[in-house]
Amino acid sequence: MLKKLAIGAAALAMLGAAQVSTAQAEDTIFIPSLTYRTGPFSGGGTPFANGFADYMNMLNARDGGIGGAKIVLEECETAYNAQKGVECYEATKGKGALVYNPLSTGITLQLIPKAPVDEIPVLSMGYGLSAAAVGEKFPWTFTYPTSYWSQMTSILKYIDDNGGLSGKKIGFIYLDLGYGREPIPLLEQLAPQMGFELAMFPVAGKEMQNQSSHWLNVRKENPDWMIMWGWGAMNPTAIKEAAKIRFPLDRFIGNWWSGAHADLNPVGEAGKGYLAANFSGIGTDFPALQDVIKHVIEPGNTQTDPGDVGNVLYNRGLFNAVIVAEAVRAAQAATGKVAVTGADMRVGLETFNLSEERLAELGLAGFTAPIQGSCADHEGQGSIFIQQWNGSDWERVSDLITPMTDVVGPMLQAAADQYVSDKPDWQTQTCG
Repeated sequence: MLKKLAIGAAALAMLGAAQVSTAQAEDTIFIPSLTYRTGPFSGGGTPFANGFADYMNMLNARDGGIGGAKIVLEECETAYNAQKGVECYEATKGKGALVYNPLSTGITLQLIPKAPVDEIPVLSMGYGLSAAAVGEKFPWTFTYPTSYWSQMTSILKYIDDNGGLSGKKIGFIYLDLGYGREPIPLLEQLAPQMGFELAMFPVAGKEMQNQSSHWLNVRKENPDWMIMWGWGAMNPTAIKEAAKIRFPLDRFIGNWWSGAHADLNPVGEAGKGYLAANFSGIGTDFPALQDVIKHVIEPGNTQTDPGDVGNVLYNRGLFNAVIVAEAVRAAQAATGKVAVTGADMRVGLETFNLSEERLAELGLAGFTAPIQGSCADHEGQGSIFIQQWNGSDWERVSDLITPMTDVVGPMLQAAADQYVSDKPDWQTQTCG
């Protein structure tokens, strides 16, 4: 009996070793997901995190991963706190992380200097440091599909096409953090150039749900248009206050973090007419979304409430996952490897091509403007569209609006030069 037990134990040990060997031999790609499902901005962070995770899980379920490599997704909770974000980065970077999506301008600013040292790129999709769009100065940071500065110029173009900018007063209400202050240098430079007056209304974090005094000042200043760089509870509060003072909501435009279902559902009919920028599709009428529903939502392999699928921030998180997945594919093609590294991923982010044809292949035709990765341009100069709240849902009300690249390009270059001017050891690159 003892002999049989010993033989059995040896066999089990050999089987266990074989299983470990097989698991180790399996090609995987590790993608950390810095989430904020808790904290003051969890209402926006949760659907975004769900969209990102569900698309990656769909690729695993439908395709077996990306290019033969299974996706290993690990969430780390930041609560939208910069220190916690850095802690998540340090806790996960040694696991073979391919890319970081900080989902916070504050966290992004902390990770930008770390990226070239650890050779792990940072993808701050439509947020973060606008100057990072200049690829020659920021080889390891990407802001696809467009930067905050470019987005602001598209919003100004929309205003200019709907009544003109010259001689008008533009109000800018913003969350008084790095995120909210990011487009101020652009506005201050463009105001005299384009002939509009700028009135600014900063909102401190502790005042997000108490903006009565701010909107009394808005009524006093009487701007022709209002633009909002808000987040979390600030957004519905601002829209309610605007309606209370009878500011015309069809002249109130939020940026793409101020135009989600989470922002307007609490406002409802009172928010009818409010406008917001967006760069990713709305709804589930896309084959890729249907695949997510089939392979992830219906089997219950998700944290998502089925009713949230297709909402603005869910789809934006999904789009973030699409960019990451396409960059992985480009990295695999460029290197001939299945299990790529962070350094390979940087190459992928500079070479992927999310063309109209590729979007159609992915089941996302018409979902977004095409994006072409490149060495010099790390924002893609993506176009946005304007959506409008009809009282119960969002509707797209404009064609794609390209940014003012002739205006914003030199400003981005100057800001990038300024950023690296006092960093003699900063890593740059030369693009052909």
